[in-house]
Amino acid sequence: MQTTLAKHSGKVALVTGAARGIGRATALQLAREGADVVVNYRKSNEAAAAVVREIEGLGRHAIAVEANMADPQAVDALFEQIVRAFDGLDFLICNAAAGHQGTLLEATLKSWDLAMNVNARSLLLCAQKAVPLMKRRGGGRIVAMTARIATERAFPFYGTVAASKAAIHALTTYMAVEFGPYNISVNSISPGVVDTDALHYFRQGRQLLEQAKAVTPLGRTTSAEDVAHLVTFLCSDPARQISGQIIPMDGGYERLFL
Repeated sequence: MQTTLAKHSGKVALVTGAARGIGRATALQLAREGADVVVNYRKSNEAAAAVVREIEGLGRHAIAVEANMADPQAVDALFEQIVRAFDGLDFLICNAAAGHQGTLLEATLKSWDLAMNVNARSLLLCAQKAVPLMKRRGGGRIVAMTARIATERAFPFYGTVAASKAAIHALTTYMAVEFGPYNISVNSISPGVVDTDALHYFRQGRQLLEQAKAVTPLGRTTSAEDVAHLVTFLCSDPARQISGQIIPMDGGYERLFL
């Protein structure tokens, strides 16, 4: 079945952490709007293969590529496969995330490095590989996932991950300025509390979700599909003047004094 929305026709997107949750929803929405998609994953090969099949069912081309975002060599290999399969890239969606829960007194070098390398360093490494490909195609879009709710106030057992998210904010600012002359916009999305598999690994994940459901001003929590629609908008021509922004998408939740 061919997609009916073609505003991203001819475009190629890389979505990291695309086997589940926000990444999966984003990969599918980009395909619905005409893009071919590189579905990155680390362990969930069956889930990634299912996403590829869904994208192909929409009439788009997709490949699943296993790559650990904490490993620079794996990032290099990922982009080598992108060049072989598509000979270019238009959209980089950095969604992959990892981290250990715990207080800062419990934090280890391993937990610090995991969060920083997967969440923040991979954004830098992927951008360094993506920008030359985008420049050859006249420009592009970079979108990262963050959590402003946890960088501007304390989120339980999230300290090392929050530090990596703050690094994403700084990278968003600097990359937007440096890449802007190449017609490449850079933004980050802060979705707040989203009901995904990842949330349920948190010590207080269920409690946080129920609280968000009860008090979010718009009456519901943000869904993965909500985030996917925002990503695809930021990749569109009407959004070309939006860059360097950390965009909250949480139904007004972060505006509450809790």
